[in-house]
Amino acid sequence: MQVFNFSANHIMIASSLDYPKCTAYIVKDLDTNRCYKVYDYSKSSNMVPGGVYCISGKVNSADKLYLILEHQKADRNYQQNSNSVVNVQKSNIPAL
Repeated sequence: MQVFNFSANHIMIASSLDYPKCTAYIVKDLDTNRCYKVYDYSKSSNMVPGGVYCISGKVNSADKLYLILEHQKADRNYQQNSNSVVNVQKSNIPAL
């Protein structure tokens, strides 16, 4: 069985489920609008639903695709860019 590395930016946490051996996250790639299931066997991540993160880990590919989370951090670049868009949109609203 081969194992590959993966990394992704602009990943939003849709939900999480705690199991005895791992925490499973349903995540959405905000660039492609695709959803994935990521497993955290260390149970050390503190990602919260609605948060945007950069994640990396291993892809375990036997007969199914398993994404095993190793590292995560808040995606501050994405949040700054999305805040800028909101501020620009608000500034274009005419005063009443």
